[in-house]
This record gives sequence, structure tokens and C-alpha cells, in this order.
Amino acid sequence: VDTGNSYSQEYVLDMPAMQRIREAKVLLSGLQGLGAEVAKNLVLMGVGSLTLHDPHPTCWSDLAAQFFLSEQDLETSRAEASRELVAKLNKGVQVSVHTGDITEELLLGFQVVVLTTSKLEEQLKVGTLCHELGICFLVADTRGLVGQLFCDFGEDFTVQDPTEAEPLTAAIQHISQGSPGILTLRKETDDHYFCDGDLVTFSGIEGMVELNGCDPRPIRVQEDGTLEIGNTATFSRYLRGGAVTEVKRPKTVSHKPLAVALLQPRIVAQSPQEVHRAQCLHQAFRALHQFQHLHGRLPKPWDPVDAEMVVGLARSLEPLKGTKGEPLDEALVKTVALSSAGGLSPMAATMGAVAAQEVLKAISRKFMPLDQWLYFDALDCLPEDGEPLPKPEDCAPRGCRYDGQIAVFGAGFQEKLSWQHYLLVGAGAIGCELLKSFALVGLGAGPSGGVTVADMDHVEHSNLSRQFLFTTQDIGRLKAEVAAEATHRLNSDLQVTPLTMLLDPTTEHIFGDNFFSRVDGVAAALDSFQARKYVAARCTHYLKPLLEAGTQGTMGHASVFMPHVTEAYRAPTSTLASEETTYPVCTLRYFPSRVEHTVQWARNKFEGLFCLSAETINHNQVLTSLAETDGPQVLTLLQEVLGILRERPQTWQDCVLWALGHWQLCFCYSIMQLLNHFPPDKVLEDGTLFWSGPKQCPQPLEFDANQDTHLLYVLAAANLYAQMHGLPGSRDQTALRGLLKLLPLPVPQHLAPNSPNDLKLAPASQLKKLQEVLEVWSGSPPLKPLKFEKDNDSNFHMDFVAAAASLRAQNYGILPSKRIVGKIIPAIATTTAAVAGLVGLELYKVVGRPRPLSAFRHCFLHLAENRFNRWVPFAPAIQKFHHLTWTCWDRLKVPAGQPERTLKLLLAHLQEQFGLRVKMLLHGRSLLYSAGWLPEKQAQRLALRVTELVQQVTGWIPKPGQRVLVLELSCEGEDEDTTFPPLHYEL
Repeated sequence: VDTGNSYSQEYVLDMPAMQRIREAKVLLSGLQGLGAEVAKNLVLMGVGSLTLHDPHPTCWSDLAAQFFLSEQDLETSRAEASRELVAKLNKGVQVSVHTGDITEELLLGFQVVVLTTSKLEEQLKVGTLCHELGICFLVADTRGLVGQLFCDFGEDFTVQDPTEAEPLTAAIQHISQGSPGILTLRKETDDHYFCDGDLVTFSGIEGMVELNGCDPRPIRVQEDGTLEIGNTATFSRYLRGGAVTEVKRPKTVSHKPLAVALLQPRIVAQSPQEVHRAQCLHQAFRALHQFQHLHGRLPKPWDPVDAEMVVGLARSLEPLKGTKGEPLDEALVKTVALSSAGGLSPMAATMGAVAAQEVLKAISRKFMPLDQWLYFDALDCLPEDGEPLPKPEDCAPRGCRYDGQIAVFGAGFQEKLSWQHYLLVGAGAIGCELLKSFALVGLGAGPSGGVTVADMDHVEHSNLSRQFLFTTQDIGRLKAEVAAEATHRLNSDLQVTPLTMLLDPTTEHIFGDNFFSRVDGVAAALDSFQARKYVAARCTHYLKPLLEAGTQGTMGHASVFMPHVTEAYRAPTSTLASEETTYPVCTLRYFPSRVEHTVQWARNKFEGLFCLSAETINHNQVLTSLAETDGPQVLTLLQEVLGILRERPQTWQDCVLWALGHWQLCFCYSIMQLLNHFPPDKVLEDGTLFWSGPKQCPQPLEFDANQDTHLLYVLAAANLYAQMHGLPGSRDQTALRGLLKLLPLPVPQHLAPNSPNDLKLAPASQLKKLQEVLEVWSGSPPLKPLKFEKDNDSNFHMDFVAAAASLRAQNYGILPSKRIVGKIIPAIATTTAAVAGLVGLELYKVVGRPRPLSAFRHCFLHLAENRFNRWVPFAPAIQKFHHLTWTCWDRLKVPAGQPERTLKLLLAHLQEQFGLRVKMLLHGRSLLYSAGWLPEKQAQRLALRVTELVQQVTGWIPKPGQRVLVLELSCEGEDEDTTFPPLHYEL
């Protein structure tokens, strides 16, 4: 399978669910933009087979959202024209085309059937058959800026794993014997929210072993947070350790067939107001179907006569059952009808992602399906009340690739889109989806427009499961260059300029004043909050709109930040802090108590074994490094370097033997040495146990090749060791397991600190030994240092960290959490596509400015839990100082003067223009007073030109193309510090 076994996808869906997906057979009918999105997501996620059905010929309006089609496919069957490109996304998926009608005999070959942009008569016919045959059935449709999704998984559908969240788990402090037994959680663990009636099981308990692996037990939560766990009176006395873990319970859902659900709709919504709006949209779709049945066509774009006919049809429809008699919102129905002829890429991306996720739920039985209708509208993209609406003649078909979009927004808006020049930061999963959207909507596709994409990474094998612009032939190439080429193929009018670097302080000479003066807006598709914070600061500095999105598993968000309209981007403080968290060496090395400690320890091991030691050896800087390093780091460096140098491997078996020895050292021998110094029953002078509180007593592990984690560690470590030494590796786990059974378990010979007290020792005795080894190896070929890559699932980096952290957690009785291994942000194709679609909707508003705050939306979705939230952003906070008011978007501008201003003239300008009598100007370490009693030296400084003074005081040298010098003003003597707008001094 080209997409490989993506860590991100398996983290979200787990292996059993992935296996069911790989065996599934899906029928997809309808290959306009929405169908293309569903097909793309399902193939990237690796369904077993996908059969495409759409005999209708390609037309111009399809090209606004259907990225598998081009001008060359006009008049060709959509399904036939799309098949080859769909299949190329993943060679492990069997993609075929069905050209006949959808019959009962055909349906029997599928587990899931999806209809998109189909007529109501066909939906009812196929839906009835699927319900009778026990086949999961979905209907998805978009009409302009409104989308609809319906799910029928049968009347007795069991969801094996209802939520994405991992089962709750917590460390045990004590368990009493009694009826009921009372379990006390460790106080130093994070808050755990067990609920009455939760089912739990136990593991790792010493003493009361009857609980380990027991059948699920119901619990009752007491007021003090302790848990009643049932009768433990006859069990052994509890000694120490162990964990309590929630057992998820399957849930059964019941769905009605479409024929019933059409008049008794159960609608997913977050509030009563949303329910009523969705009910009106439901009636609008029914009226549109009826209009199409009567007239053989959809309403004409922005035709008031057709729109009134749709409203009349909606008014005459049979009322929905179970509603409270709320009146039909006829204005809403009319707006839907006016814009219903269009097909938009962002709407197709959003609804196609949600539909594909529901297909995966049907196949995998993981996560709760929709119950049963979902309506999504982005009518806020249209002009607000009182503003002129598009005119019918401006929205009529032009016979061009943007006809579907022109039908909604008009040709004038399409031209405005083509003038734009946008910067996209990041060409990963979300970045690829955004580039596809830019190509389809025509952003920057005019002669004076364009898109610049900045990314310094290379295409990896694991990227292929969610970054559809890349193929196996692109592996190893720069993402920005590959993405630019692929985007140009989607729309030859769009010029995409790749820059193989990211925005950070080191590239400000490239992404400076000249660059941003040509940019109309920025889209950020980044996977770290530090990077987002920096890009957002650049946008605030240059007053550029920022569109930003991110995902984690089935959760995603999309945000828009408009100068002077919305608040500016602020990264979550807690998340920024977690990205920079460091832990004491002693905690990582000897006393881990949290899964984060085990992960950081594993990351440190990777760096020491496969990167730092190789770099040290290659540069022959061991002695120099030791002389400049503190005790703990000396010991680590010595251990890793000696471990690498002891004997150069010649074969794969040598690498396996080395990896096996390291397993024994890390998870058995070093733990035994630690327990020799600090036995489990060691008591301190004050009478308390040494192993208590956050210090968890470890246990050595015994190697077992039949345990997957043991095998994975050796497989990953041996392959990494082979890569470092330029030897071929192996992925054959069966062969490795057989080899390990033949190899003797090595006795570790590496230098291993025996106890925490060793941190105080200077390892001078090892320097001579190390120098002797280096002399023997002098002249040998250099080693290859391995730089850790968390986003590559195929190079064994993540395998090593995952296995090492898990084994370390087993040593200390810590329950591992797969989600934080390597600080991964799990990404899957569906969520990625959805947030890119939501960004595209906000792009319409940004380009169509000026728009009020009420037009914009921040968005959050959680596909696993069927949560879809959109809300108006906050306005920028207003700050005041005496007579001045400003927001984060304001600045004090000082235009360039001829000749350039002196400091004295600058201070006078500040007082004259802004009413600020500056008594003290702070810049770097300079302190410049403006009062009349200035010392002579300070008076001389007042006569200097501003740039001359700044250069003299700080050493600042203007960068090529720099147009503005930014100075900061602060206030002294107020109750609170006041941060004034930045002072932009034009050069």
C-alpha cells in the first residue's frame, strides 16, 4: 500500500479498525466536487475497494470543485474520467467504475453506499433497498453555500468504540479490603474524571493480585474522590502499585430509513436555534428537489422568480413531524434558492470530509455516527443585510472553469480573487488541501496574482496517507517544489512560487518589507504553536489577514484574523509552555512518574545513541566536549559513545545483537543496578519509604521476543544502528523473531551509571579508555548522525521512541499514552480536508472585504463526537492612555523626512502629532532624556539622526529592502505598565 501504515491514522483509528477499513467495499455514486472529495478521502484512508458511479458527462460548472477533472474531460463520463487519478492516490485500493444502473444485485456487493448530488427519487429507492439489505447508506449534497448529510446504518448498529478519547486510566495509591473495597488514586497524578457506573479493570497491582485482569467492575465515585470497587474482603492485602483503567462499553444505535426520516428528521445541532434553522434548510432541500422534478433543472443563479417558486414549494410541503410548529424562515429558503445553482470547492471539501468520516464509522464501527441528519451552511459568506446582492447577469455561466463559483458570487468577485497574491506557510497535509482549494477557486490565477508556498521539509513515505498532492515518485523531494508543480497541474493559470524555507527570524531578510508589500494575505498550515505565533506576529506587523488551521485526530479548527476587525492570533499559553517543557535529569534518569517523563527519556536516548554520539565521533571532539560538559551529560555522552564505538558492526546480525544488548542494558540491567542501591523496602531516616510519593519503584523486565513492544524496540534500534553505520536493515519481523530465539542474551558491557550518586562523579577514569578507542577507530569511515523526524512513519525513528517510552513506562508501572509519543499531532485525511474547506469559506470573506466583524467565523469540529461549532471572533481589545486609544493593529507612523529627522525632531513630532511628550526613549540599553537639563553627551545625541543614533547604541544595520525601523515606547510612573503601539519610523 503506497500510503503505508501511518502512525497518525493508526493512533486515531487503531489496528482492528484499520483492518476492517482495508477489507471494506464501498459504492460511491456522484462524481461532482463533493463526490471527488469523498473518493479522495476514502482512498487515502485505505478502503479495500471503491466503485465509482456517475455516467453523466463533465461540464464546465464541475471544474470549480472537481479536482480530478479538467477541460480535456468535458463531455466525458465523470466517473470514467476520474478513475485513473483516484486510483493513483493509493495503489493498495482497488478502484473501479460501474456504468449501469444501481440495482439490488449490485448493492449486495457492498457494505456502504454513498449517493452525492442525486435526485430524491433515486435516494428513496436506493435507501429503501439498503435498509432492507442491512447495508449502511449515506446521502450527501451541497447546493451553493448549504450542505446536507444523511446516515442510515440500520436499526441495530453496534458501535464498538464510541469515542476517540483513550480509556481513562489512573495510578493507584491504596485499595482497602472490605465490602465495598475503597480505591484511592495517587494524588500526584492528573485529575481523572471517573463517573458512577463506569466499568473498570486493573493491572500491575502487587498484593491484591485477584484484581489484575479481572472482568470489568462497576464503580461508584465518593465525595472525596475515592472509588468504591465492589467486594474485596476475601482478596489478598494490597501492597503497592497498579492502575485502574476504564473499560469502554459498546453502544447500539437505531436509524430510520430515508423514507421515514424525511418527514421525521433527527438533526444534529448544538442549540434549539440551530435545530430550527436546520429544519428550514431541510425543507429548502425538499423544495429544491421538487423544483428540479417539475422543471428538469435547478433554479437559475440569483433569479428572483425561480427563488420565489422554491419558497412557494417549501411553503406547501407537508409539515415535519415532531416539530413545535415554528414558522418556516422564508427569507432563509429564498437565499438558499438564489445561490443553489453553484458548486464551491470549500463546501465540497467540508461536507466531503464529514461524509467520508461517516463512511469510516460505518466500516470500522468506531465513533458514534450522525443521528441522522446534518445541515451545514455558510450563507454568512454572502453580503450582509442591506448590502447589494449579486445580479443574475453577473452570475450567468461563462463557459469557464469557475462557472460553479460565479453562480454564487458573480464574475466581478471572481476577478477580484484572481488579483490576489497569497503566502502559504507549510506544504504539509493542510497546506496541500489549501493549495488545491486555491487552484479550484482561482485565487491568484490572474496575470498579476499568484501564490507563494514556503516549506523546507522533504516528502516522506508517511505523508502519502494525507497529503494527496504527493506520490511515491516524489519521496525525498522538497515539499514546496512538488506541491507547486502539482497545484499548477490542477489549474495551469495559477502560478505557485516555491520557497524552500520557513518563516522565522533567520529568514527575515527574505520575508521582509519588500516581500510583504506584495502580499494580500497569509495562510498558515503549521504543526507547532511557536511557529504559528511567529507567523501571526509577522501578519500583525504588516497588517495582513491571517487564515490559520490545525488538526488533532478527528478534531480540527479554522480561524481568521483580520486587521482592525478581529482580535489578533494568540497561541494558548499552556500549549506554548508544554512545547518548551524540560524535566530534571534525575527525574528522567531514575524517578519518572509521568508518561511525559518516559517519552522525553526515549527522545534523549534516540539523540544520544544515533545522533550526538555519531557527531562527536565524526568530529573527534570527545575530549573537548567532556571538558566543557557537566557530570550528568558527561556520563550520558560516555555511555552512548562507548556503546557505539565498542565494535563496528559488519552484518545485520551484528546490529540485532547490539540492539538486544541495549534492550538488556536499559530495561533490565540498569534497573537492577538501581534497585541494588535503593531496594524496594528502603526506609529513609524519617521513617518514610524511599519509594513513595512521586518516586515509583521500578521493576526490571525480562526480554521476550513474543511480546510486540520488545520486538519493535530491537527491530527499530537495529535498523537505526545499521543506518548510522551504512549497513542494510530489515523489516521482516518474523525473521527477526526467529533470529532472536537463536541469539544468546548479551551481558551489557556499556558504561552504565550505577546510581543517582554517580551524577556527582567526574568520569576522569574513562577519558583514557575512550581516547584509546578513538585512536583505534581513527581513519574509519564517518558515521551517519540521524536527525529525529517525528512526521516520518517509515524510518524507525517513531518506532524506537514509541517502544522505548512504552518499555520505560512498564519498568515504572506508568500507563503509557500513545498520543503523546514524540509529541505527535495525529493527522488524518478527513479532518485535514474539513478544516481546509472551512478556511476556504473565510477566504471568500477576506477577499470580498470590507466586511464587518459579524461576517467572520472561527470554527471547531470534532468528527468523532459530531460537534460542529462556528462563532463570531472577538473584536480587538481597545487600550487607552489619557487621550489616546488603540488596538493591537494600530501603530504610530512617522513618515520619512528629507533630510532624515534628528532625535530632537522625532520627539517633537511625537508630541505634535500624538500628544505624547516623551521624556525618556528606551531602545536597547540606551537612555535618552529630552528635558532641558540634559547632560552635554545626551544633548549631543539629540542632534544625531535617528538611524545614526540607533546604529551607534545598538549596532543595528538596516537590512536590504528594509523600509521601516520599529521603535517601542513604554510608560514610566503609571499604576500599570502601558505598551504603546509600535512606532514605525519610515526609512
